[in-house]
Order: sequence, then structure tokens, then C-alpha cells
Amino acid sequence: MTRTGQHQRCISALAIGAMFVTAVIGTPMVGAQTYTVLHRFKGSPTDGAYPFGPLTGDSAGNLYGTTGSGGASNAGVVFKLAKAGEILLYSFTGGEDGKDPNGVIRDLAGNLYGATYAGGASGYGAVFELDRTGTETVLYSFRGGADGALPNGGMVQDPAGNLYGTTVSGGLFLCSGYGGSGGGPCGVVFKVDTAGTEEVLYSFTGGADGWEPSAGPIGDSAGNLYGTDYINYGVCCGVVYKLDDTGKFTVLYTFLGGADGANPAASLIRDSAGNFYGTTVHGGIDGDDCSIPFQTGCGVVFKLDTTGTETVLYSFTGGADGANPSAGLIRDAAGNLYGTTPNGGIFNSTCTAGCGVVFKLDTAGKETVLYSFTGGADGAYPYALIRGPAGNFYGTAYNGGIVNSTCTSGCGVLFMLQP
Repeated sequence: MTRTGQHQRCISALAIGAMFVTAVIGTPMVGAQTYTVLHRFKGSPTDGAYPFGPLTGDSAGNLYGTTGSGGASNAGVVFKLAKAGEILLYSFTGGEDGKDPNGVIRDLAGNLYGATYAGGASGYGAVFELDRTGTETVLYSFRGGADGALPNGGMVQDPAGNLYGTTVSGGLFLCSGYGGSGGGPCGVVFKVDTAGTEEVLYSFTGGADGWEPSAGPIGDSAGNLYGTDYINYGVCCGVVYKLDDTGKFTVLYTFLGGADGANPAASLIRDSAGNFYGTTVHGGIDGDDCSIPFQTGCGVVFKLDTTGTETVLYSFTGGADGANPSAGLIRDAAGNLYGTTPNGGIFNSTCTAGCGVVFKLDTAGKETVLYSFTGGADGAYPYALIRGPAGNFYGTAYNGGIVNSTCTSGCGVLFMLQP
């Protein structure tokens, strides 16, 4: 499965500080909510295009993120959004420095870390550091063999500075393709230490353990990692897994592809009691235009408790409520969940499957659409959210915004939503 076809990339974003970014345009919403476009990407040599991935922030209120395209070599950029506007921090060349970045995380010293889906010394992606002066250092280039290939999700960093992530390909085992069409290596969970040495922590077999880990893992204080695989044996329907600090791999839940959901494409979140929350792209209630050749359904929001029991908290219908959630969730102190869907919402000639929504799911399972994208100047196909301490949400939409010869469907936007 290709990166674009999956509609998935996720990174574990750090908590952001107070946000004081100047608004560019505001649109009143029902319930006194306000949607604001903070930046419209232009796809020029000095700007990015197609933001895909989360944002992170600092205590001064600056936002940091990446775009998969645009920049001087059209290979993507790392950007900063300050009160004065957007600043391009780094423009990838598409060579050894990487191509098509997956978002960034930020350490306490202000250095940014991320992975690129392509580029690097062998063309299979790279893990990079971008320091405060804008100097990029490639920490590791994937070779496409047992070490992994094509890091498609985000990363997390432990207190010692080690980075952890996943690749959708590479590894020790081969997996068959969808419907028997081709295939390739199953992917790995990896660690890159501060010296740039990579260690494969687990190589997926394509059996009950799944394959194509398309979202980055999350960690706990004991050194365990938790994540999802998009698919598993029989080309359906994904798993939730645990990888402990000794390398022991445990499947916590296997999706059946029915009402319980199918194909998790996003990172998990975890509450203080140890319960996990996440989304699946498919499964749930069968809806219009939410099917793929071997699976149906518009996706679900799920909870997985400490005993491995899954509860579907909401099943999308594919209409105004949204469809195919591909990004992770935010949970507030009251237990409400917030997220995005790239499809559903408003349907028009620009977005034949819907332009996407930002949603809230309360503890009773009631969904409220906080914003429906139109596919115009406000953007289309939103991805992950982060939330500021004042309660405002910040995120990106992959398309919409400025339409030009570079971006015929729009170069994407960075937005703020004030509840």
C-alpha cells in the first residue's frame, strides 16, 4: 500500500504552550466556535505544500510542523509559525537529507526531530535532527533491508534522547500484497540512539502480529511501546500491540473488520488508568463511499481496556458526521475525545467523498461536529489536532487554501479552532 493511498501518517506531538499566533481570517460557527485560518501554504520555493502530520509548539506560542511537498526542491519543508507569520526553517533537497517529512517533535533545548518517508542515502527514508540554527543532521538513513524502509509514522523520544518509530516496509519477513498483488517486507519497530545507531526492536512477520505499522508508537515510564498495525494475516484488519523493553511482542487486540472496526492508521492515546483510545479507518457501520475492495464501513472510535476488551465508542456513518478517521485523538480532563476525519462532512464537486470534519465525542458517545470543511479557502482533508492550554485546537488540512499550478486542489492550510 502506498503512503498516499493510506491517508495516514501520525506522530506523537509534544504538549504545546500558550498560543498567541495572529489570526488571518475568522469564520463564526454555531455555538460561538470560531474557525481561523492561520496560514495558507503556497507551494513555492519559500513555502511548503500539503501539510500532513501534527504540529508541536513551544512556550512562546510558536507552532512547528512539516509539509510533504513544496520548498526549494519540492521535497517538503520544516516550518515555524510565529506571531509575525510563517518562517521556513528547512527545505529538503530530496537527496541524502530526506524527502517527504512526517512531522516533528521538539526537545527541551529547542531541537526538532523527525523522519522522512523517502530520500536518505539509499532512498528509503531518514531520521533527522534540526537544531535551533536551522542545521539539519541525518541521524540515520534506512537501507531498505532488515533495518527497515519508509518510516511512515511519527516518533517518540525517551528522557535519554533515544528516538523510537516504525517503518511500513523493510525487516526480516515478506508479506503478500492486497488481494495477492505483489507485496514486500512487513516493516519494523526501530530505535535510533543519540550516536545515530539504529536497532531493530521488532520485525513484523505478517501473521497474527500484523504488518505495515503505519503509525508511530507511544511509550510508558516502564519503557514499553504500544502501537497499531494497519493490516494482518488475510489482508484484514489490523491489531493493537505492546512491545516491552525486553523485545517481547504481545497482540492486545485483533480487529475483526465488522462492527469493531478495521485498519487502525493512527497512534494511540492512553489514560491514567491504562485504557487506550484510537480510531480505525474502516469497519463499523457500513456507509456510502466508505468501502475498499476487501473491507467496508466508515471507521470507528474505540476504547481498549486493560483486559484487552474493546468498546466501540462511535461508529461513523459517512455523512455529515465524518468518515474514515485516520489520525489520533485528544482526550480532555472530563473524558471527552476530539479528532478529525479526512472524509465526510460537506460533499461537493471539490470533495466528492466529503471535505472532512473536526469532531467531539462526549463520554456518553454523542458526537458533535465542531467544524465541517468546505474544500475552499478554509481547507480540506484535516489531519491530527493538538490543543493549547487555553482550549483552542490547532491543526492542518492537506488540501484547500491557495489553488495554483503547483497545487491544483489547494496547497493546504494551518488552522485554529476556538470552542
